Amino acid sequence: MYDNFAKIYDTVMLEVPYEKWLLRISEWLKAYGISRPVSSNGSVSEKDIVVDLGCGTGTLTEMMAKSGYDMIGIDISPEMLNAAIEKRDISGKEILYICQDMRELDLYSTVGTIICVCDSLNYLLSEKDVQKTFKLVKRFLYPGGVFIFDFNTVYKYETIIGDTTIAENYDDCAFIWDNFYDSEKNLNEYDLTFFIKDKNGLFIRYQENHYQKGYELQQIRYLLEEAGLEFITAIDDERETNPDETSERIFVVAKKM
Repeated sequence: MYDNFAKIYDTVMLEVPYEKWLLRISEWLKAYGISRPVSSNGSVSEKDIVVDLGCGTGTLTEMMAKSGYDMIGIDISPEMLNAAIEKRDISGKEILYICQDMRELDLYSTVGTIICVCDSLNYLLSEKDVQKTFKLVKRFLYPGGVFIFDFNTVYKYETIIGDTTIAENYDDCAFIWDNFYDSEKNLNEYDLTFFIKDKNGLFIRYQENHYQKGYELQQIRYLLEEAGLEFITAIDDERETNPDETSERIFVVAKKM
């Protein structure tokens, strides 16, 4: 996943509300967390470290680092991490990037906070994989540490995205996004066809297939508690209200007691 698509990911994802998510995460860390910006206390301990799980091209990772947090970015895609490292080379931030599957999370120490946003969790296609990931999150959280994440709901895949096609054109790339939803398996398939301009001005065609699974808040809460994490709160991402049956993306805060 995210091989050649990583080259145009930031271009086609310009509307992702990273600024809003940064503000929300920062407010939750002040309210519920133990991690603090390094600049505020002049020293770094395990509980100040923030892991961005499924960090992708490192946009939010960089923003958190600029806010003073000691960051680790983890992603399964080497190509996405290469894009993140290019950003780090420009910013000069001391961010550690690790190529790992979140289902096999393995850190050198405990950390104070783990975040996982932009529906990275939906790439886990079974409750078993979600619970395995949650258990690893608990293992590597410092006592009192928080886990902040989002997920796309069944309602979003079933009703909003459904079987749709999206096509967009940019100066250096273009893509066709064919979406297929299997209501029996509750699996969503993205068939991506994209064209990237090379150094000679020619557009090269690529294809990738991505799969995601929708979840319900009740499922997620149960899996968190089964993994030994305490559910703290959840909100509808768009409306910033309590989630309901029409919520499309839900943010959750859980804690290791």
